[in-house]
Amino acid sequence: MSKRWQRFLWWLIATFLLSLTLPASSVTAADDDYREVIYGHKDGLALTFDVFEPTSPANGSAVVFIVSGGWHSKWNPPQQTRFILSPFLAAGYKTFAVRHGSSPRYSIAEAVSDVRQAIRFIRRDAESYDIDPNRIGVIGMSAGGHLTLMLATTGDDGDAESDDPLAKTSSRITAGVALVPPSDLTNYVWSTPGLADQYRRFPALDITKDEAKAVSPLYHVTADDAPCLIISGGKDTLVLPEQGRMIHDKMDATDVENQFILYENSGHGLENDMPQAITESLEWFKKQFDAAK
Repeated sequence: MSKRWQRFLWWLIATFLLSLTLPASSVTAADDDYREVIYGHKDGLALTFDVFEPTSPANGSAVVFIVSGGWHSKWNPPQQTRFILSPFLAAGYKTFAVRHGSSPRYSIAEAVSDVRQAIRFIRRDAESYDIDPNRIGVIGMSAGGHLTLMLATTGDDGDAESDDPLAKTSSRITAGVALVPPSDLTNYVWSTPGLADQYRRFPALDITKDEAKAVSPLYHVTADDAPCLIISGGKDTLVLPEQGRMIHDKMDATDVENQFILYENSGHGLENDMPQAITESLEWFKKQFDAAK
């Protein structure tokens, strides 16, 4: 494959990742290599994720993709989602595309709770998915990156006293990859003096600073957190690169394994650096999964 075609392919992937709030196109062709799973309900509505089979021999590890843009999560035809996840499927990972309850109906805190429940669900049923419950990685971009960091920093071992088998199951992840993620939401809430108008496009940020702090991964970093790869764009004017650097510094100070990569010439979509970001992500997951075997 030529470098020109590779760049076009990754541009398509970046475009998709940043268009999660747009209406889904109508694709009706049959798809036999995936299934949709209900992992919970909210107000009578189903919470779902898609499961995709690897296109190379399965290696027993799982990669979970958080479908989120501005804390809005939408369904897409499986053919589109598989295309986006194709590098991970080609690497032998069983891949899950997790959707959460969307803003503005549901809050950021509820989105965090949803994706945490999805991890418990996947781990509980790991045998049926033919994956190792100790090798579950998570990747997300922008709001999806924020939720990835929340999973990495707030995972727990489950409640051993609960009567609910799902609640007894751990929500910890093995590794996280957060692309252009916000790590501290406290200065992005609508009540912030002089807040730029661009942040008012996201009703999820119409919360108090205390509520924002509770869902900001920067304030949850502890020594037992999952290893994280954090990638920011030097020209990102929506999620400033300092957001990635701050949590990198906090993880360093707390002895949490992490790596911070800054692409100086990229904006919020990572643009021409997206191919390298995916390569770095694959290498990070391989390193962490090998260590967990």
